Amino acid sequence: MIRDCLDALLHPSARYDVLTRARHRAFIAPRLLGSLVALAAFPIYLAMRGAPSALEVIAFAWLIAPILLSWFLSRTGHYEGANLLSSVALAGLIMTVATSTGGIESFAAIWLVVVPLEAALSASRRVVAFASALALSCVVLLIVLGNLDMLPAPHLSASLRGICTAFGAVSATLYAAGLAFGAESLARTSVSLLYVEEDRYRLLARNMSDVISRHHRNGAVQFISPVAETMLGAPVPRLLGHGLFDRVHVADRPAYLTALSDAARGGEERSVEFRLRRDAPRGGERSQNHSADFIWVEMRCRPLERTSETTSSESEVVAVMRDVTDRKIQEQALDLARTAAEQADASKSRFLATMSHELRTPLNAIIGFSEMIVQEDALMLDAARRKEYAQLINDSGQHLLSVVNGILDMSKMESGSFEISPEPFAPRAPLLNCCNLLALKARENGIDLVTRAPEDLPDMIGDPRAFKQIILNLVSNAIKFTERGGNVTVSAAVDGSRLMLRVSDTGVGIADDDLKRVGNPFFQAGKTYQRRHEGTGLGLSIVKNLVGLHAGEMTVQSKLDEGTTITVALPLVFTPPEQLLSSNIATLTPALRSVKPDQPLQVKKSA
Repeated sequence: MIRDCLDALLHPSARYDVLTRARHRAFIAPRLLGSLVALAAFPIYLAMRGAPSALEVIAFAWLIAPILLSWFLSRTGHYEGANLLSSVALAGLIMTVATSTGGIESFAAIWLVVVPLEAALSASRRVVAFASALALSCVVLLIVLGNLDMLPAPHLSASLRGICTAFGAVSATLYAAGLAFGAESLARTSVSLLYVEEDRYRLLARNMSDVISRHHRNGAVQFISPVAETMLGAPVPRLLGHGLFDRVHVADRPAYLTALSDAARGGEERSVEFRLRRDAPRGGERSQNHSADFIWVEMRCRPLERTSETTSSESEVVAVMRDVTDRKIQEQALDLARTAAEQADASKSRFLATMSHELRTPLNAIIGFSEMIVQEDALMLDAARRKEYAQLINDSGQHLLSVVNGILDMSKMESGSFEISPEPFAPRAPLLNCCNLLALKARENGIDLVTRAPEDLPDMIGDPRAFKQIILNLVSNAIKFTERGGNVTVSAAVDGSRLMLRVSDTGVGIADDDLKRVGNPFFQAGKTYQRRHEGTGLGLSIVKNLVGLHAGEMTVQSKLDEGTTITVALPLVFTPPEQLLSSNIATLTPALRSVKPDQPLQVKKSA
C-alpha cells in the first residue's frame, strides 16, 4: 500500500526502469517520513518545552525543506538536482543550529559528516564531490567564525551541552546507519537486476539462431554465444581467441579482418560475407579425410560504445553472424540459370545465323536452277546443261535434307526420344563403306584418306545405323576442316571390351579456349567472320550424343594449325538401360527372398 502510494508520486521517467524507480523511492520515502514525524512531534515538544525560542522555530520550519525536495523530484525527475538541493538544505540547517550552539564544538557540527554520506546514495560523482566540498566549507567556516569570536555565546549549561552532544552523535549515527541500509538495499536491487538482465541476455543468446560474438580489432574472440556450437560443430572454448579466425577460409581472411578493423576504427557498422569451416558431427558419414566442409556466413559488426577509460588501441567490436549458405546456393543456382539462359539465347542467335545461311544457300540454288530449266526454250539450254542444272538441284536438295535431318536428330536426342536399336553386326564392313562413300569428296578436295581396319575385328552389338552416322560425321568433318594436300586417317582397333575408332587429320585444329566447347550444339571453333568452312556445327554434337547413348566415350585432342584427333570408344556389347535394370533386379531377387525378416540385408560391392 505504501509502495503504491510512493510509486504514484514518482515522475513518469522513473516508472519504467526498476533501478531508477528504486532510487527515486529511496530519496522520497525517508524525507517524507522524517518531516512528517518531526512535524507531528512539534506539538508534543511545545507542550513539554513551553514557548519555543526563535532558533527552535527556525529548525522546525526547516523540516519543510525535505517535503519540498520530494515534490521537486516528483515533478521534474531531476535526480541529481534533487540530491544537490538536499545537500544544500541539510548543510544550511546544520550551520544554522551550529552557529547558535557553539560553532565547531556544537553537537550539530557532527552532522556535517552526514552530508557527503547522504550524497553517496545519488550514485553520482558530481553530487558526492559537491557535498564533500560543501561540508568541508562549512567546517572551515565554523572554525574561522569561532576563532574570530563572531559567533554568539552559547546559553547552554555544561550538563545540557553534554546531553546535546550525545544526542547529536547518536542521531547522526542513526541517520548514517539508515543511509547505510538504504545503500545496501539499492546495491541488492542493482545486483538482482543485474542477474535478471544477465539471465535474460543469456536466454536470448542461447535461443537466437544468429551467433553473437565480441572481438578485438585483430579478430581475437573474447565471447561467442553457445549457438556457435550448433552452427560450426565445435565447442565454444575452441572458438575463443584466434580459434574462429583459424576456421575462416584462407581466401576470405583479409576481408574478415578488414571488416573488424574498419568497424573498430571507423565507428560505423560493417558487413562482410565469408566462409567458415564446419566440423562434421561425430558418427557422421564423412571420412576422416573429409571431416569438415565450409558454410557461408554473413557478419555484421559494429564497435562497442567507448567509455572515457577506453583508448583507441583497446577498441572492441561486437558482431552478429548468420548462416547464409542456403541463400548462397540459391544465388549460385540463379547465376547458373542466368548463364544457361544467356547461353541458350546465344545458341538461338547462333542457330538462326547459321541456319539462315545453311538453308538459304541450297534453297536459292534449287529455285534459281529450276527457274532456268523452266525457261530452257528462252535460254536455249542443251541436254548437257539441263543435266548439269538438275544435278546441282539434286545436290542442293541432298544438302538441305542432311541439314534438316541433323536438326531433327539433334532435337530427338536432346528430348530423349531418339531410340537405339541394338543388333549384332560386323563393324569393319560399314566402316569401309562409309570411308569409300567419302573418298570421292576427299579426292576432289586434294586430301589423302587412309583407312586402317583390321580384318579380325570382332562382331559387336549396337545400332548399325548410328554407327554409320558416327563414322560419316567424323570423317566428313575431318575432310571439311583439312586443307588441300593434307591427309585424314581412320583407324579401328579393339581395346579390351571396347572398339576404339580414331579419326586424325592435319587440318586447321582447334584452339584451347574452344576445345572444351567442342560437341555443343551449333558450335564451331573460331568466330563466325573468321571461319572459312561452312556447316551447322551439329556434326560432332550428334556424334557425342550417339556415343553417349551407346554408353561410350569421345575424347578430342587438337592443336591449332596442326590437326585434330578424335577418339571414340564403344562397348562391343551394348545393353540398353532397361535391360540392365531388369538384369540387376533378377540377380538381386533370390538374395532378397533368402533374407529373413529379422536379418539385416548385406550388399557386397564388386571390384
